[in-house]
Order: sequence, then structure tokens, then C-alpha cells
Amino acid sequence: MSNRVNLTLNGAIVEADEDESLLQLAQWQGYQVPHLCHTTGLRAEGNCRACMVEIEGERVLVASCCRKAKAGMVVNTQNKRVLQAQKGVLELLLSDVQENGDEAENELAYWSQQLDVNYSRYPPSQCVEVDHTHPAIDVNLNACIQCTRCVRACREVQVNDVIGLAGRGAKSSIIFDFSDQLGSSSCVGCGECVQACPTSALSSKPVTESVTVDREVDSVCPYCGVGCQLTYHVANDKLIKVEGRDGPANHSRLCVKGRYGFDYVHNAERLTTPLIRRDDVAKQADVIFDPLHPETIFRQASWEEALDKAAEGFNEILRDTLLGSRDQALAGLGSAKGSCEEAYLFQKLIRTGFKNNNVDHCTRLCHASSVAALLEGVGSGAVSNPMADVEHADVIIISGANPSINHPVGASWMKNSIKRGCKLIYMDPRRSEMSRHATHHIRFKPASDVALLNAMMFVIIEEGLADEDFIEQRTEGYAELKDHLKDYSPDDMAEVCGIQANEIRQIARLYATAKNAMIFWGMGVSQHIHGTDNARCLIALCLLCGQIGRPGTGLHPLRGQNNVQGASDVGLIPMMYPDYQAVTSNEVRQKFETLWQTGLSDQPGLTTVEITNAAFEGKVKGLFVEGENPAMSDPDSLHVREALSRLQHLVVQDIFLTETAHFADVILPASAFPEKTGTFINSDRMVQLGRQAINPPGDAKHDLWIIQEIAKRLGLNWNYSGPEAVYNEMRQAMPSIAGISWQRLQSETVTYPCKNEGDSGEPVLFKEKFPTETGRARFVPAGIIRPDEPIDKDYPFVLITGRQLEHWHTGSMTRRSTVLNQLEPQAYVEINRQDAGKLKITSQGRVLLKTRRGSVEVNVRISDNPQTGTVFMPFCYHEAAANILTNPALDPKARIAEVKYCAVRLNKL
Repeated sequence: MSNRVNLTLNGAIVEADEDESLLQLAQWQGYQVPHLCHTTGLRAEGNCRACMVEIEGERVLVASCCRKAKAGMVVNTQNKRVLQAQKGVLELLLSDVQENGDEAENELAYWSQQLDVNYSRYPPSQCVEVDHTHPAIDVNLNACIQCTRCVRACREVQVNDVIGLAGRGAKSSIIFDFSDQLGSSSCVGCGECVQACPTSALSSKPVTESVTVDREVDSVCPYCGVGCQLTYHVANDKLIKVEGRDGPANHSRLCVKGRYGFDYVHNAERLTTPLIRRDDVAKQADVIFDPLHPETIFRQASWEEALDKAAEGFNEILRDTLLGSRDQALAGLGSAKGSCEEAYLFQKLIRTGFKNNNVDHCTRLCHASSVAALLEGVGSGAVSNPMADVEHADVIIISGANPSINHPVGASWMKNSIKRGCKLIYMDPRRSEMSRHATHHIRFKPASDVALLNAMMFVIIEEGLADEDFIEQRTEGYAELKDHLKDYSPDDMAEVCGIQANEIRQIARLYATAKNAMIFWGMGVSQHIHGTDNARCLIALCLLCGQIGRPGTGLHPLRGQNNVQGASDVGLIPMMYPDYQAVTSNEVRQKFETLWQTGLSDQPGLTTVEITNAAFEGKVKGLFVEGENPAMSDPDSLHVREALSRLQHLVVQDIFLTETAHFADVILPASAFPEKTGTFINSDRMVQLGRQAINPPGDAKHDLWIIQEIAKRLGLNWNYSGPEAVYNEMRQAMPSIAGISWQRLQSETVTYPCKNEGDSGEPVLFKEKFPTETGRARFVPAGIIRPDEPIDKDYPFVLITGRQLEHWHTGSMTRRSTVLNQLEPQAYVEINRQDAGKLKITSQGRVLLKTRRGSVEVNVRISDNPQTGTVFMPFCYHEAAANILTNPALDPKARIAEVKYCAVRLNKL
């Protein structure tokens, strides 16, 4: 903590911290000092000179944003000399701008009014053409005062390095890349520069009609697992714009989706009334449909009719199914996009209403293998440390993930740490934006993770770099691991993983000798038939070096959806009740039977892929889908669509007519994220409150209400008054959040576990022991397993699928967002330029991608990002659905599909 000092400010003795700027001190003391180049969150630069103050004994005035308080200083912010200088600076700045808009949006206009500077005596600067080329951001350098806030926001906060200051003197100017227009530059549209700009020289284009905002609502972002806090600006019950808010995960930062991807809620394709399938329209797996015209397949219905039909279909299956196969008859797929309360009620509905544990959600397609390995190894499926802990790390490993695309704000914390000297070991077959920040980019062969990680551990043990004290005191199974690793020397594994032995040794030493090191991983690790083994190796590497239980260390699987952590925590998985309490435990089951006042099944349920397979075979006859889109998200989606078409009864609760909803018997129009209140748990285990900003359109209803109405018609006597009532029951079921009251969440974010009222929560886990039976973590050796479908002469390329920055998951939201769809409107496959040359494929061409399951036609992009012999394809485009191609083979432990590796061939069209 800094020292406190006394100094004189405007004639009065005041106390200040030594690291506090004079500008901050003046503000704390209630004095207004104009400032334009300085704002919260940016490094002070002092180049606008508007904040000049006088320090007794110094010849010239000083910029108060840059000068720190010192004992004995005599400072004046208000005398004649200071005010004249401040006014003179403002007058000069006014001459630089051709436009000086509303003071509410323009800090130069505000300070000019405060100091009574109404015009400038100096000649105006030359007028330049406004740049409208970017879909989200306008550039009007006629309003630019070259304060460089945008430069610092881009280069130092988000570390995107797009904006610079070129030229000297009167010819200096803000530029993008090499003086490109913004729309053709490498800008990623995060809008950090817009949020930083004091004069609206950089401004967001209105996504909806430009009107006066009538209220602001604080909430959280509906997209990835970072959990950024934001503020919705609302007018006439419509979202007008979004701004970042100072939350613990983002500190006002947002990405392009969080800032500009909100208008999907007002899209014309929103479902606004219940729909029932027409009697004359049969379910067909290959029918093309128009979401704007549901009347071609469905008829409108009242809520009463739709709910009755939905529930009666389920009740009929329950009555008619033979007792011996009853556990297979019904199933439910919930959502990681909804609130914890919705996920909790949904899984409770399946378990108490359908009488089985056949309930799952998208975690089965994302991090099921990570959770399985973490529970096995350290006793908890959650992350050990928050993303922002990279501030305390000396070394970061990122494996099988592209956080600059999938978790952009989280990636900014990583890049900030790297700029301060942290070393990055980036382990991924593909090149990405994170590659340029890496000390080592390890481009190993796809699916050779185990070989690489075992070789690293071999080196650490061989060279005596293991943390023997930590291993002795806090782990078990080390002798077995040590013996297992004897066959995995870097020399033997170099050819297997495609990395030179010497480089394997270098990265092993770098990680092992770090004071603090963190490991992040994504679905490039988890989405394999050996995904659990991949995660086991990462966990073992961490334990081997004692890199856990402290700030700046630990294990962090990066969560892809906004509430995938929360949905898993509250039991939206087939083998666990809330808080990962096993359905096979008699003690646990009796606890929930008492809480829910009904008998419960003791058999683990079917997972996502198993549910669709059972539907294909006629074993699952009825399915309730709430906010999921398996017809797009699940592997081998032609098979999934055929399975959905064979269901006797399908009920879909969603906001759009998705590819899955096309097969429904009943569609229930639900509420979008900004239309509901509830809790959401981000990747850091932070419990945050999302608040309703607008009302659902038409006759759409809140998801909690819909789930409860279905439950009543299944004979469950539920009468929850709203999300708070559900949350209070969750606290009874989940020790991890028992100490977090609903009232507390109104004003703060709390990181679980928080078991007792008033506890502060635990951002860093496993400080002294692990939540296992012995209190020790466990090493689990893993051997090499070949991919289920290796390449051959007929299918010579490896297909890797994933997300892209502008779109999210199956695209049902982002492709209905104006800005996001303008930025990335078309499906594509990315091909290495050497492979493209051999096949005589051009970047303007199209190819047919074919696997053993199906084929799609798609546009080509040529780059150096994929390795030779591999291609990459986003899975969010329904017109070229990548999951038609992917492999549904399952990891035997976690039942997750191998969608990150399948054999494919390319035919030029």
C-alpha cells in the first residue's frame, strides 16, 4: 500500500496517496479540472494539456494527470494563470475540430462550456472526408483532437494494434493500419476506441432508430463465458446501444459481439405466438424452410392450447411406454444461454416430471471431458483461478483455444500480461492472432496432445524440475505417472507430434521454472475421443510443477457460452444433481427426494449424442428442447435431423424458428437474454445478476413461466413467484452458493464457493487441500489414442471446426444481428495456401467438402493459419453446416464427440 502524504491544494492542507495523480486528488476534493486525453482505465499521457495546474516553485505549469502527489507540494488548480492556460488550450483544441456536438456526448464541448470558452479565434483545420466504411463505427476526424485515447485503448487495453498516430506537427493524424479505411483495416470492431473517444470522432452507428434514451439497465453480456458486465440503453422498450460497465471480469471492456450484437432481439424472425404443427405437414429431415414464414409448417395457437398439447404428448408417452423401457422414453435438452434459475427448473422438471435423468445441454459438446478429468484429478469441475489472474503469472500456456476469437476480453488480459513480460506458450495446430504474442507457438500435429504433454513431463522429471515437496504433500499416484512417462522422451515423441525434441525441452523448462504459471485450454483439447486424456495430461503437468493454489497459477478450461458453467453447476447434466452430486449416491438422492418431495431415478441418464441416437432407434419417443439447437450444433447433423424427425413428440422452447424447431410438434415462444432477470455464472465462477431491460415481443413469455406451466400439466405442484424464489431453492440444494443471497447480488458479484452468509467467496481454489476424499490431487496417466477417423487416400485432409469472432455457437442470435452479419455474412472454409496451390483452388472459388457422413459446398479462404493437410470451418452457417461433416464418435469417459478431428476430401467446383 502506498504512503500517505500531506500537501496544500488551493490553500488547504489535504492528504493523498503518493501514487495518486494531482488530477485525481483535485477530483476527490471536489475541484473541476478540465481533461481530455485522460480517462479511467487508460495510461496517463498528458498530451492535451487541458489539465494544467501550478506547483509552487516550478517555472512552468504541469499536466495534473501525470504528476504524482508529494509531501509538501503547494498546488493551485484555480488561480488566474491556471485558468488562462486551460482556456487557451480549449480554444486551440476548438480550432482543430470542424464539429463540436452535444456536450452530453462531447467532453470538449462540456469543458468549453464549463470554462466559458464559446468560440476559437484561431483558423479552423482542414476538413477531411468522413469514413463510413465500417459496419459498426464511423470515423469523423474533423472532430479529432489527437488526444490518443483511441490509440491507447486499441494498443494498450485491447492490444489489437490497429490504431496509430502518424505524421508530425500540423500533419499528424490518427490512422488505421497503413492509413487504410477502417472498414478495410484489421479492426475487430470491439468499440474500445469509441468508448474512449472524448469528441465522437469515433462513434458507433445507430443499430436501431436514433431516439432519446429513456432508461439505462445494468446487466451482463449474453455471449461467451468471460461474463462482461454492460449497460443497456433503452428507448420505447427497444435496445438502442450497449456500453461496457466496470465489472470484475471486464472493467468496461467489451468485444464486437457484446457491444454491437444486441439487436437480434428485435429481428423480424422472433417467435411471438405459440405454434402447433399443421396436420398436413409431415416431418422431413431434408426440408428447406423459411423462418420468416412459419405458417408453411405450423399454425398459430393460444398459450392454453399449446401448453396442453405439449404436456399431453409427454403424458401420453409416459402412460403408453412399457415400464421396462420407461427410463428411455422421454428426455430434455436445456440451455447454457438461459439463467441458472431456468436451467435448475428445467433439470428438475425432467427428473421429477419425466422420472429419469435424461437431461443434458451443450457442455456435452464443449467441456464434458475437461470436467470429467478435473473431477477425477482435483475433485472439482470448475476453474481454479480467474482469467484476470494472468496479471500475476510469469508463464501462460494456452492449448487448443483461440481466446482472441472466442473470449476476446479475456484475451486482452492475457495480452496485457504479455506486454508486461509474461511468456506465452501457445499450443495449437492453427495460427491465430494470439500466435504473434507467443514466445513459443507449438504447432503440433492435430490430435497429438498426449504425446506432446507426456514428453514435456518426461523432461521435467528427467531434469529434476518437478516440485517434489508439493507432490509429496498434496498428490497421489506420482509413482505410477513417473513409470508411465519412461516411454515418452522428446526424441521418441518428436515425430509423433511434429515438434522438435529441443523445443519440447525448452517449453517444459519454461513452464516448470516459472514462479507462477497458468494453463488455459479450449475445445481443441476437449473435443476428441481422447479429450479426457488430453485434460488429464494438462492437470498432471500442473500438479507436477506445483502450479496451483496461488494467484497466477492453476487450471482454466475456457467456457464457450455465457452460462455453461452455471448450467452445469445447477445440474443440467445426466449423471449429476446440482453441485456435481452423483445421481448414483443413495445419500445424495435421498437429500434431493426430500427437497423435491418425490422419488428419483438412481440411473445416470443419456447424454446429448446418446439422446439423439436413442431417438433415431425409437427408444426416446419424446423430447423437450429449451434453447438448444442440436440440428446445427451436434455432430453428424443429418443423422440428428433424421432422429428428430422420428420423434413421436418434440416440444421446442426458443426465440427463433431454429433448425431444430423445424421438427417440433409444438413451439413455445420464449424470452431473449435482455428480456429476463436471473443469475449467470461465468468462467471465473462469478455469480452475476442479469437484469431485464425490455419486455418479450408479442405474446412471447418468460422461460421460467413456460417451464413451470409444463410442470403443472405433468402433475407437479409448482408455484414459484419468480427467479428469486427459484434461486432461494437453489441455495438449499447447492452448498457452493449457500452464502450468496439474492439481495447481495443486487449490488455485487460473488465468486463461489461461498458457503456461509457474508463470506467473501474464493477466487483462487485449492490453496491448502483438494476437495477429494483424501484431500490430495491425483495423477492419472494417459497413453496415446489415435483419432477415431484418421486420414487416408480417399479423405486426405483433417477438418477442424470452431467459432469465429463475429458469430457465436450456431448463429441463431448473431446471424440475426445487423452489424455482426454484415461483418461476416458468408460461410467459408480456410485452406492452407500450399494445399490450395496443389489443388488449384483460388480464394474466390468454391469447393465441395465431403466426409463419410455428408457434404457441403462452401466458399474458400486461403491463408497460412491452417497447417498443410488441415482445413478449418466455422459451424454457425446453416447454409453450409459444418456439423453435417463431423464425427459423432464419443470419448468413452465423458461421452463428448470428436468434432475437432475428422477425415475430409476437397473437390474444386
